[in-house]
Amino acid sequence: MSEGDRQQGLMEKLTALAKRRGFIFQSSEIYGGINGFWDYGPLGVEIKRNIKNAWWHDMVTTRDDMVGLDSSIIMNPRVWEASGHLSGFTDPMVDCKQCKGRFRADKVWAVKVQHKEGVQVVGVEADSADEARQAASAALAKIARKHGSADIVEVSSADITLQQMDLAAGFACPACGQMALTAARKFNLMFKTYVGAIESEDSVAYLRPETAQGIFANFKNVVDTSRVRLPFGIAQIGKSFRNEINPRNYTFRSREFEQMEIEFFCRPDEAAKWYEYWRDLRHKWYTDLGLKSSKLRLREHGKEELAHYAASCADVEYEFPFGISELEGVANRTDYDLRRHQEFSGKDLTYFDDEMKDRFLPYVVEPSAGVDRTCLALLCEAYDEDQIEGEKRVVMRLHPRIAPIKAAVFPLVKREGMPEVALAIYRDIKSHFPTFYDEKGAIGRRYRRQDEAGTPFCITVDGQTLQDQTVTVRDRDSLQQVRIDRSRCVAYLKEKLGLP
Repeated sequence: MSEGDRQQGLMEKLTALAKRRGFIFQSSEIYGGINGFWDYGPLGVEIKRNIKNAWWHDMVTTRDDMVGLDSSIIMNPRVWEASGHLSGFTDPMVDCKQCKGRFRADKVWAVKVQHKEGVQVVGVEADSADEARQAASAALAKIARKHGSADIVEVSSADITLQQMDLAAGFACPACGQMALTAARKFNLMFKTYVGAIESEDSVAYLRPETAQGIFANFKNVVDTSRVRLPFGIAQIGKSFRNEINPRNYTFRSREFEQMEIEFFCRPDEAAKWYEYWRDLRHKWYTDLGLKSSKLRLREHGKEELAHYAASCADVEYEFPFGISELEGVANRTDYDLRRHQEFSGKDLTYFDDEMKDRFLPYVVEPSAGVDRTCLALLCEAYDEDQIEGEKRVVMRLHPRIAPIKAAVFPLVKREGMPEVALAIYRDIKSHFPTFYDEKGAIGRRYRRQDEAGTPFCITVDGQTLQDQTVTVRDRDSLQQVRIDRSRCVAYLKEKLGLP
């Protein structure tokens, strides 16, 4: 099996598990779904909440230089003029005249495949060359079956910009493979809506495509009311919306998603230092949450990649089964955003430094993370299969801080008073953190159900419990079992989970 097939198989197993166990559902599934939107089930919502709580605790609660904000999803349309989203937040889009598919032109790749009859070009849609190779693996296998063998010899991107709208016509359609793509045209990614009873140009508004602009628009309010002093940050977690041309890769590229963003304001001459600080801190945060494999990496942008307003930028990337993609971007955005909002609003957004006795527009360093992408990366990293006594086990090795259920409590059998004791222990533990009670099926099967849910510890009440008040605690990863007094269950779990 090729690496591409293995990774594709992993993604299929993970998505099946996520649906079966209640991590993630297709939105509006009973009506056939809606592309680019996802619902998080009972286990998934706990993981997302744990990610956001961990981020807020580590980035806001425990710091002296950070405050929070919750800005509205719909803002004055002038915000998006100032930010450049109305004029510049566009993607080049192409249509296939043959199959009527629609794609982002700058994500169309040509994969040249060599076989005994010659060279064949396969069109795929991907974010990177690695992802393009993996996306072409299914076509490669089909070509190999027909011609005996086949190898990828070249992967090239259309790399369409808005100044090169006609180039996409020279690439094969990722859906049907025909050379039938139209020239590219502009497509604005913001969702348009109307405010009030009348739908007119005067009532047009937009769902925010990012949470950052709500922070910039409230910069003066925060400075005037919170007595903050540079350097300081404003943090926000919230939903954003982008009308992606072709959502794909499960929950990675969606039309509705959640962001965790910080705008860290500082003196211009200190921005480079703070950029390096946040870049390294944010990379370490992911490793602390369990993304410890070589699949996590920190990549500094080259000068040719930088946005026109950015002095520097780095991506925290993860190697998903579909390719290497961004989890978070950390950028030194200079004073671009505050300067634009000051210009368009006519309001003075400068900051007066009491110590230095000068007034200026602060620079800002922005760590911007995706909640859904982080959740998907943690699920991919956690998925594992092993053997226990010759039987295959699927286990989600989630970090205890992120695991949706912290402990499960079982009576060994449904008699002799064991359920009553187990329920009492369950209720005691559940008052401290999410806990599950299960008395149905063989004990081995109950363990397997919790392994799939990522539960770190299982507590079993058995015959010995009735004699000496001790219970068995099983560790999900090591499979080791220890006996402790039932009165120590909460303290023991808090110690193992690293909770106060």
